[in-house]
Amino acid sequence: MRAVDLGREDIHAYLARHQRKELLRLLTCGSVDDGKSTLIGRLLHDTKTIYEDQLAAVRRDSEKVGTTGAGEIDLALLTDGLKAEREQGITIDVAYRYFSTDRRKFIIADTPGHEQYTRNMATGASTCQLAVILIDARHGVQTQTRRHSYIVSLLGIRHVVVAVNKMDLVGYSRDVFERIKGEYTGFVAKLDLRDIAFIPMSALKGDNVVSRSDATPWYPGPPLLDHLETVHIASDRNLADLRFPVQYVIRPDLDFRGFAGTVASGILRKGDEVVVLPSGVRSRVRSIVTYDGELDEAFAPQAVTVTLADEVDVSRGDMLVHPEDRPHVSSQIEAMVVWMAEQPLVPGRTYTLKHTTRQVVAEVASFRHGVDVNTLEHRTVARLGLNEVGHVQLSLTRPLACDPYRANPATGAFILIDRQSNNTVGAGMILEAGAPRQAEGVITAKARESLIAAAERERRFGQRPVTVLLVGLTGSGKSRIAYALERRLWDEGRAVTVLYGQNMRQGLNRDLGFTADDRSENLRRSAEVARLMNDAGVIAVAAFVAPHEAVRERAKELIGRDRVLEVYCTAPMEVLRARDQSGAYRLADEGRIAQMPGVTAAFEEPKAPDLVLQTDRIGVDQSVGRIVELMRSRGYLG
Repeated sequence: MRAVDLGREDIHAYLARHQRKELLRLLTCGSVDDGKSTLIGRLLHDTKTIYEDQLAAVRRDSEKVGTTGAGEIDLALLTDGLKAEREQGITIDVAYRYFSTDRRKFIIADTPGHEQYTRNMATGASTCQLAVILIDARHGVQTQTRRHSYIVSLLGIRHVVVAVNKMDLVGYSRDVFERIKGEYTGFVAKLDLRDIAFIPMSALKGDNVVSRSDATPWYPGPPLLDHLETVHIASDRNLADLRFPVQYVIRPDLDFRGFAGTVASGILRKGDEVVVLPSGVRSRVRSIVTYDGELDEAFAPQAVTVTLADEVDVSRGDMLVHPEDRPHVSSQIEAMVVWMAEQPLVPGRTYTLKHTTRQVVAEVASFRHGVDVNTLEHRTVARLGLNEVGHVQLSLTRPLACDPYRANPATGAFILIDRQSNNTVGAGMILEAGAPRQAEGVITAKARESLIAAAERERRFGQRPVTVLLVGLTGSGKSRIAYALERRLWDEGRAVTVLYGQNMRQGLNRDLGFTADDRSENLRRSAEVARLMNDAGVIAVAAFVAPHEAVRERAKELIGRDRVLEVYCTAPMEVLRARDQSGAYRLADEGRIAQMPGVTAAFEEPKAPDLVLQTDRIGVDQSVGRIVELMRSRGYLG
């Protein structure tokens, strides 16, 4: 790095020029002992950004705990500052270092390679624009190489350098470099990593770190520092979508009411029309205020105070956006989550979700799948353990204004916080918000009709097939009535089966949670099964909460309205709570179950059921008798 003669250069001009330099945030990651800390130490040493006293201290420590041999300086000690790190020769915590060249300023994060510290790596990577993934030339692509590459892809880091390190230990072999390059390229073909540069190097010896090495004449590319100084990052920032999360409302006197925050993305201009989310109220920007005076416009990541032309209600956690370019506003989000706590992520437990300046209570509605980071295969999971990654659907107590992470990392990222310990336990990247689940498009052959006519089945079983749809809140007795009805009909020689909502979730619908969309999908799939049962001549007794009238109507259409009897099971809320042995109502009251019908979500009573059973007044046997009587009167039982 060129030394600056401050005697000849005006100090103010120098500081201004330095201030205007572009900042690149990067991290080093990879498997254990691939040389991450040594690489950072080499960068700092060879760019002359280490103070003399620091270098002297590292020389002294190298004699005590260094791993490079007698007389050699262990540059890894510049970042491995913890006593446990120096004793073991590994990185445990994330260490940040700053350095500068004539072209750019850099903040570099040295992240640990051990699997147990994957959460630390994800934390260090969350704010980075470029990742340097180190691979030991002797060992090639390892498990942690794949794991870290997947997390880099997940976090949307657009620029990657694959540093094939320790080339001096393999004789600077081009064949070794090309083999590792091919192996890594084959793995990341499944990931969304588009800008990848491969550099052979020796961090210990300095080959291809700051300057080109004569030991690799076959390598035509630049050394690492040249690449870091020239990689194009100006277009990475989202300047199209205005997102201004309000952090603080400033009201020093009666004449001023401003909304302070940092522009997360986009450009905010004086006079712009804006919408306040989630309320949807509109206004115009009257002024953009800073400590140094007013601005005509502000862009990410400037911290400013905004005043509006109208007296509208704006609070911390609200967001200002342009009317024609709004984010999703939803209380249900699909996200990839990296779990960082010893205690697993499980359904039913609530967490604080922090997104920009807003905090809401969140709960796992369902697990879509977990990800095997070695093969990138999806697997069925019921929980996420420490350092595991999975696709999760979350239900929130209040809506968020958010974007998919790929489109806007500033408003697509969140953290999960344990509500008791206040520790950060998970990091999430939003995939979509509020989008209902849709079946994948498949090509199927034309449906074929059975060779057995419906009338033949009716004569064989002595019955007309029907679906008895029992609906009602938890504790209404619908499941007890359903199984008692099945027993009664079976004893009469009928072909009958029960479809119970909770049982369906153990198999066919085990990927669904308890949000409104998932409850709808649960009933839709079960209605498909009921229709198949009816087509086979079997009576189906279906017991579901089914809280929404529109969803119940769609289920009837799917099965066939002439083959559905809707039975509404009801009782006063105090009776339902007293019957509830699962504790669901108590958990909902405590905020540990979100969107529970009758408590934190609506239950729409059937408008025109075929039968109403007030189960606090009549018992199970009497209820079954009334249903059987209804079935006979409608001609379903011969």
